[in-house]
Amino acid sequence: MTAMFDQELREQLTQARKELAAARTEEDADGVQAYEGRIAGLLRLAAQHGITLPHSADDEERREL
Repeated sequence: MTAMFDQELREQLTQARKELAAARTEEDADGVQAYEGRIAGLLRLAAQHGITLPHSADDEERREL
């Protein structure tokens, strides 16, 4: 079960980052805000379960907000 949970988080993070990039390209401020929140939430969830996911300095800044 843990491996499936880990994989699902990774897939959701990858998808959220793709959607964030698309929102930025389209200059969709609401979309950017929503996907930044989604990414931060996924990273928090992973941390709560001891799962290390790849993240950037931008992700860290958002998590502190």
